[in-house]
Amino acid sequence: MNRPAPQDIDIQVVTTYLPRHSRPDAGQHTFAYTITIHNHWDLPVQLLSRHWVITDADGDVQEVRGEGVVGEQPIIAPGSFFRYTSGATLPTPVGCMEGSYTFIVADDDDVDPTAQPAFEIPIPAFTLAMPNALH
Repeated sequence: MNRPAPQDIDIQVVTTYLPRHSRPDAGQHTFAYTITIHNHWDLPVQLLSRHWVITDADGDVQEVRGEGVVGEQPIIAPGSFFRYTSGATLPTPVGCMEGSYTFIVADDDDVDPTAQPAFEIPIPAFTLAMPNALH
């Protein structure tokens, strides 16, 4: 089976600190992250699951695994994109996230998605930081 090259599925991240949802005095720093997944490949892909490794400034790590993203397992057509926003709360004002998405090729409606070979696309590390926390 053909698999896309890493550059064929482009993942872009924009992060935002959410002061109204944070309580720094209680060790609660909440961030939103908006992910845009561009499919530059010649076949449609379906995002099946996610894996996140979230590390705070103290070096404590949380791992998150789950089906889809924000309750969806989107199919992304060639030349198209899918965008969603989610969030994370850390006990420190700075941290980072990285992980991967698991996809399948979604070009045949008659094939059971669980019977398709899956492939992973890495999500490079990105920083979560309260404004002015990094100088």
